Amino acid sequence: MVRRYVSDRKPEILAAAGKAPVEAFVPQTHLPGHKAEVGFGDVTVRLAGGRVTCYLFSLRLPYSGKAVHRIFASCGQEAFSEGHVLAHRTLGGAPRSKIRYDNLKSTVAKVVGLNRARVESDRWIAFRSHFNIESFYCRPGIEGAHEKGGVEGMIGYFRRNHFTPVPQVDSLAELNEMVDQWNLHDGHRRIGSRPRTVDEYFAVEQRLLMPLRKSRSRPAACSRHGPTATARSPPAPTATRSRPV
Repeated sequence: MVRRYVSDRKPEILAAAGKAPVEAFVPQTHLPGHKAEVGFGDVTVRLAGGRVTCYLFSLRLPYSGKAVHRIFASCGQEAFSEGHVLAHRTLGGAPRSKIRYDNLKSTVAKVVGLNRARVESDRWIAFRSHFNIESFYCRPGIEGAHEKGGVEGMIGYFRRNHFTPVPQVDSLAELNEMVDQWNLHDGHRRIGSRPRTVDEYFAVEQRLLMPLRKSRSRPAACSRHGPTATARSPPAPTATRSRPV
């Protein structure tokens, strides 16, 4: 009890003495077509008769609440990149400003100090340059969870509403066909007290997204035979992800 009191009281004393910053929270507002949030979450699936853990990729536009999901067998670099490609093509464009991320191992090679500076992986730099992605990294740990709470909440909603009870499928392809239908269905719902549905807000937002670059070549981070997949390249790392509560 004493230890907990000291832990809670010490930051307050330092802030009162002007020796530490005072934390404050400001409600977020979102312009249409400007930002997105990305996250991974664990889901349980009965696949070909066996109970397995798969990984739900989610990219969400905070203005409209429109989200695109995909199930992968892992949450490594290729799944991370493929999820982005699918989401951008499904939405018909990319955000004009920042996409918020955790400090994923798929993107961040090193966290620099306590600020927002990051040393990004070479594969991620090549990939985001192809799509003109401007990345924004949340603070490490639980302190940064609120900075992309929209996609974290979306993953929880998707898990509770579509993976309870546990779906039974013969393949991930079959499961992702179901996920595509769930994505469409979720566009008809209203979030909280909003007067319009997700799809009605997205109809406004979609016109303001940045058009995708027209190219027949695959982004470097997705290529199995490009310069990022040589024998000298390290194996794709695993991303951090949201877990069920």
